[in-house]
Amino acid sequence: MQNYWLEFMTVALVHLLAVASPGPDFAVMIRQALTQTRRNAMMTTAGIGIGILLHVGYSLLGIGLIIQQSVMLFTVLKVIGALYLLWIAWHCLRAKPGGIHVETREARIQTGWAAFRLGFLTNALNPKATLFFVSLFSVIINPGTPILLQAGYGLYMALATGLWFTLVTLFFTQPRVRRGFNRFGHWLDRAMGGILVLLAGQLLLSTVSGSEPLSGSSPGTDR
Repeated sequence: MQNYWLEFMTVALVHLLAVASPGPDFAVMIRQALTQTRRNAMMTTAGIGIGILLHVGYSLLGIGLIIQQSVMLFTVLKVIGALYLLWIAWHCLRAKPGGIHVETREARIQTGWAAFRLGFLTNALNPKATLFFVSLFSVIINPGTPILLQAGYGLYMALATGLWFTLVTLFFTQPRVRRGFNRFGHWLDRAMGGILVLLAGQLLLSTVSGSEPLSGSSPGTDR
């Protein structure tokens, strides 16, 4: 049992370093927290957490290894992920002056489902998350570890990710924080769009060159 505790602590540390690194999840969450209601930002957080459970699920089933080892499948995943990031970036880059407060942007408030879907797809379509979890479950986690315990690791990572982005949401939805961003809110949107374009471009370039993203990248962003 002591070996499992050491294994869990290793998983927790690696995940902590990964989830705190900047990437698509983080960029999307900041934008959601500043431009949407707190409820919608929390729905996006929930979507990201469920997205992590998806990665955990196929890693436990061994499907992740199949995706990683198939050049065609992994290329398709990278292209789809890059196109989705570009789609989000397009909406960010179209931001116009007029304030970032949700009270002044009622026409742009999402439904709860749309906010959840944004978080889920941003995480689920991130091929770097695929490599992260496949590497985690094949290198750090011993194959001999009971499957229920491995599933417990996955549940912990989903909950820890949700907690991290909940803290991000609570901070950036504070009235004082929003007021601080109000004057240049559209520039923040555009900056987030630019970051997402760069991340999408990195994915597409890796597809052309045949190289793969680093397996130690963030689970949610590139997490």
